[in-house]
Amino acid sequence: MKLIIGIGGVTNGGKTTLTNRLIKTLPNCCVVHQDDFFKKPNQIEVGEDGFRQWDVISALDMEAMVSTVKGWQENPVKFARSHGVNLSPETEETDPEQERIHILIVEGFLIYNYKPLVDVYDKCLYISIPYEECKRRRSTRTYTVPDAPGLFDGHVWPMYLRHRKEMDYNCNCIEYLDGMKSKEEIFNKAYESIQNSLLNNS
Repeated sequence: MKLIIGIGGVTNGGKTTLTNRLIKTLPNCCVVHQDDFFKKPNQIEVGEDGFRQWDVISALDMEAMVSTVKGWQENPVKFARSHGVNLSPETEETDPEQERIHILIVEGFLIYNYKPLVDVYDKCLYISIPYEECKRRRSTRTYTVPDAPGLFDGHVWPMYLRHRKEMDYNCNCIEYLDGMKSKEEIFNKAYESIQNSLLNNS
């Protein structure tokens, strides 16, 4: 059995923290991070708002991301090995009768805004936090390309609001997680939801 889980959310909402815990807990679990598909800084356009457009879908090589996900779909065992993921012992056996679970987590801030990707998910989770908390967390982070002054209010947050609307339109089965809850509570809720999906699909 193969299960693809989307973990989306606003910037600094806790996507990576949740993903990292799930990877350690779920069987034969691989991950594709959307942040790994950003184009080079010199390929990012400057928009009408005066800022480099990092927070839009065209800043990412989405075709490459989709083909990475398809690579996992075609052969999760090979994908796991090539990404250094340890598979559980029974997965290494070649007994076709045995139903094996393979899970892929697709994590990122715009994973529900690109139709070819939306079509592959078995489960869609989304972590949201309010504006003040998001701005506070963002200000404490150090990025490879540092935030320009005014970037959060001038570009990041407006783009988030725009994409959130678009996302709700694209994907109507999103389960929302409250990013203000403790890491433990967020994890428990996500884990329980994924377990239910595994039971329903088995």
